[in-house]
Amino acid sequence: MNVRRQRLRRYLMCRPSHFDVTYAINPWMDPSKPVDPELAVAQWERLCSLYRELGHQVELIDPVPGLPDMVYAANGATVVDGKVLGARFRNAERYAEGPAYLEWFRAHGFTELHAPEHINEGEGDFLVTGSWVLAGRGFRSSPEGHAEAQEFFGRPVISLELTDPRYYHLDTALAVLDTDEVMYHPQAFSPGSRAVLERLFPDAVLAAPQDAAAFGLNAVSDGLHVILPEAATGLADQLRERGFIPKGLDLSELLKGGGSVKCCTLELRASA
Repeated sequence: MNVRRQRLRRYLMCRPSHFDVTYAINPWMDPSKPVDPELAVAQWERLCSLYRELGHQVELIDPVPGLPDMVYAANGATVVDGKVLGARFRNAERYAEGPAYLEWFRAHGFTELHAPEHINEGEGDFLVTGSWVLAGRGFRSSPEGHAEAQEFFGRPVISLELTDPRYYHLDTALAVLDTDEVMYHPQAFSPGSRAVLERLFPDAVLAAPQDAAAFGLNAVSDGLHVILPEAATGLADQLRERGFIPKGLDLSELLKGGGSVKCCTLELRASA
């Protein structure tokens, strides 16, 4: 069994004070289903508390009225080596989130910021490994946005085609576990992208359909602990076999908006 080591992280999160489902821009959203705002806040607070219990630093951005999806902080930007690539959303309902997040970074001492020209939805579609930036396309972020990220970060960007609308962002179909170690759901990707993943990550953890459908891949790892939805029990078993410590949480209320653990968590990666 691999010896796992935790690396402490710095995260940005947004309290779901205004969370609601008033429109549908992904298959998980149904405005006809009621949302329990108090439960959403309680589930989010448990996630935030768990990060702090594990030793991580959590920063908070103030929620903006009228932006119910702002809780999904991962979509707000991508931060690599202290450089901040802002988000540009495809859907008009979320467009104002990009400038709101970029303003937080300006106000908190980040000096290398880029307001994007092309569509990218932050860490929803950009996942950072030790060697690459994995980038999702097909439903939200554009290939031009991938090229823009590569120019800004100066890191190789690997474009991956998503084909199942339930997995509309890369972070619903793939999670980074450690430096160049990932877990993913093969059926969420095109044949060519599956072949790329098999080549880059031959020892990846492969999620079964039921665990992927429980949003088990919308997870956050610090190299030792993997926080994921508690319903993804098969995936948790696989992680234990690899030496990780899975921490299951119930974020079912936030799943009504199409997000879970990772969606609520934006990593602030400092300069190397």
